[in-house]
Amino acid sequence: MKIAILGYGTVGSAVVETLLKNQDLIKARCDEEIIPVIALARNPKPNALIPVINDIDEVLEREDIDVFVELMGGIDLPFEIISKILKRKKSVVTANKALLAYHRYELEKLAQDTAFGYEASVAGGIPIIKILKEGLSANNIVSIKGILNGTSNYILSKMTEDNAKFQEVLKKAQDLGYAEADPTFDIEGFDAAHKLLILANIAYGLRVKPEDILIEGVSKVSDEDIYFAKEFEYTIKHLGIAKIKDEKIELRVHPAMLSKDKILAKVDGVMNAISVDGDILGESLYYGPGAGGKATASAVIADLIDIARKEKNSAIFGYLNDTSYKLLNKDEIYTRYYLRLKVLDKIGVLSKITQLMSEHQISIDTFLQKPKKEKQDYSTLFFITHQTYEKNIQILIQKLREQEFVKDDVFMMRIED
Repeated sequence: MKIAILGYGTVGSAVVETLLKNQDLIKARCDEEIIPVIALARNPKPNALIPVINDIDEVLEREDIDVFVELMGGIDLPFEIISKILKRKKSVVTANKALLAYHRYELEKLAQDTAFGYEASVAGGIPIIKILKEGLSANNIVSIKGILNGTSNYILSKMTEDNAKFQEVLKKAQDLGYAEADPTFDIEGFDAAHKLLILANIAYGLRVKPEDILIEGVSKVSDEDIYFAKEFEYTIKHLGIAKIKDEKIELRVHPAMLSKDKILAKVDGVMNAISVDGDILGESLYYGPGAGGKATASAVIADLIDIARKEKNSAIFGYLNDTSYKLLNKDEIYTRYYLRLKVLDKIGVLSKITQLMSEHQISIDTFLQKPKKEKQDYSTLFFITHQTYEKNIQILIQKLREQEFVKDDVFMMRIED
């Protein structure tokens, strides 16, 4: 089976290296040689293990290629290229989560009975796609909760361990290669959101796009939030959450406070972890590296082995027929909330805050006032509410922003029990 690599970067080179290094093992597993014969790259690769060219048409026109492995990144160009490949009934493997977040329905229709693998698009080396599609296919998935972005998890872990500020840790992550020069895609939650949509499609047959769901990143988490979390035995993690509520599906991506005894709270550094709760199995946890050349290559090659085995490609995204599930409106999210606000230190401020909460059906579970430094004219207040609706908390935040005694923007985080 001959393959072409579209995008010979870190992952593409790792795929080729692994296929050549483990060729005997791979042939033993699928009874066929998987041979990388050509790669596409913008720039020359003098140390490449296979021929590398920059002419996409030359690669696509080769009739001897059985599978095209798309590792280019981006959305529009890869979609155009993969569409052409699938129309020719050639198999495709991709690691492109952004592409699938926006175009998975069109690609599913184009693929039909043509093999289409995408295990590497979510959580790198963790085989979560196959777990949901096959291993847990007898289960109604009650919930999925995952640490889906290693950059964000590293930042929050180091802020917690070292009592460090966000910008300090971000700079260190960039120096170590854990964060891009422009880290927006990771730290603002978009990367995790793309992955969550793919998992939700498999688990629930839910056809929505990133713009339809709640997405928040970690850039506004402060060392004061870390301080509060430690005081009350919480850990802050950036989570992708999908769960059933009243026959609708709640999808959200944001920082959340977790009790320190939760399994996900113990996942640190650049690692990923996904907790899946099935109605038959119960909760199971999947842990491992979520990015990097070798981890992603492992998942890409697993798809190639499946294709070489000529396994049937029905139900690419888990369902042959449409399901009845609908997306829950963001306003109907129902959970506990954490609030941090800086206010002028004067009589009546706390009373006014609690009055506003009461007016919007919000009650206080926990309250803490951080000790004030000498000569400060403001206080930092922390609240945890009882369960309430997202709509109520957003109205409250807007009302608080209008108060003269509030000095900085109000910060809110959801608590995942």
